[in-house]
Amino acid sequence: MLDSFISFLNSTGVAALITQMQAAFAAGDFMQVIGTPLMLIIACVLIYLAIAKQFEPLLLLPIAFGMLLSNLPMFANSGAIMMHPEYFTDTQYMIDGHIDVGMVLSQGGLLDILYLGVKLGIYPPLIFLGIGCMTDFGPLIANPKSILLGAAAQFGVFITFLGALILGAVVPGINFGVMEAASIGIIGGADGPTAIYVTKTLAPALLPAIAIAAYSYMALIPVIQPPIMKALTTKKERAIVMEQLRPVSKTEKIIFPVLVTIVVALIIPDAVALVGMLMLGNLAKECGVVDRLSKTAQNGLMNVITIFLGLTVGATATASTFLTAETLGIVLLGLIAFCFSTAGGLLLGKLMCKLTGGKVNPLIGSAGVSAVPMAARVSQTVGQKENPANFLLMHAMGPNVAGVIGSAVAAGVFLAMFAK
Repeated sequence: MLDSFISFLNSTGVAALITQMQAAFAAGDFMQVIGTPLMLIIACVLIYLAIAKQFEPLLLLPIAFGMLLSNLPMFANSGAIMMHPEYFTDTQYMIDGHIDVGMVLSQGGLLDILYLGVKLGIYPPLIFLGIGCMTDFGPLIANPKSILLGAAAQFGVFITFLGALILGAVVPGINFGVMEAASIGIIGGADGPTAIYVTKTLAPALLPAIAIAAYSYMALIPVIQPPIMKALTTKKERAIVMEQLRPVSKTEKIIFPVLVTIVVALIIPDAVALVGMLMLGNLAKECGVVDRLSKTAQNGLMNVITIFLGLTVGATATASTFLTAETLGIVLLGLIAFCFSTAGGLLLGKLMCKLTGGKVNPLIGSAGVSAVPMAARVSQTVGQKENPANFLLMHAMGPNVAGVIGSAVAAGVFLAMFAK
């Protein structure tokens, strides 16, 4: 009986933590000593922000809890470990450089199995399917010029791509090549699923930091964007009232997703997985003959995939992969990317305002980032503060939807250029 009790005590997480600490002290690895407790604290802080501050809670909460699960001290041979990041990054566990799916299914934990959906590129397109079912492309169809604003708001993506290359070249301890730079740049699109889709292919080691940075900045849109909007526009410009958009027919709404899918497939095939699923979801919403499929995609399926995606991405954020100089660089570059993307949309909006004789409110340009519909709501809020009679939401939804397409296209360009 005593032996059984001792065996139980030796199998606890407390014993595992003590063993890890002793090994870390013996090796002189003081980062590992503080790493596990620090990651647990970070996970708890993110949980607090998701619940108390409601910072993108639908994704931040599962991401934070996944981080909590993967950083709890456990013995490697106990069978309790839910995530083995080495199965996806260490070549000794792979077959010809590819994931050994059979080994993951037979030996992996729950989160290893769910993480296959990230590594195989399944979850992000399914998220886009749900987004398509919830999005109205009418404002974009009614005002095709919005496409230009969505494109301009990808400015931060390419600026940050160059910035990451420079940072990797001049700062010791930060190793950013073209693939890492492309993954970091996509944060500027303010689109979490797209950032994950690119990073899982080009720079999987950076996935935890990039995913958390992308979703954190999406949640902080109401804080980050207004100062930039006010700095780059005048009070008179922010008070401009735009004319009501023309009605869009059902036929137009049905033709649009089919046409966009064909055009993107012909020009940038690597973007079809994202854009195609986005357009399929929108077609299901607008055609009116598959309501059950549309409701399932935007509710049940979307919710399930969001849980799986958040948990598994968070579970990859262990102390050894997250507490690095590269993570700090990603957080900084992500903020720069987001700011430049916002500025790019605003500046093109100002140009459109001049060219149309004051008929375009530049504030709608800031909605060209991909965070639907949060960015459009920020444009509405800032505009209405200057003029209570100003209703910019539907006008801002055009660039906002264009930004979703634009970020997916930018992702396709990077994948076409750099994916092996």
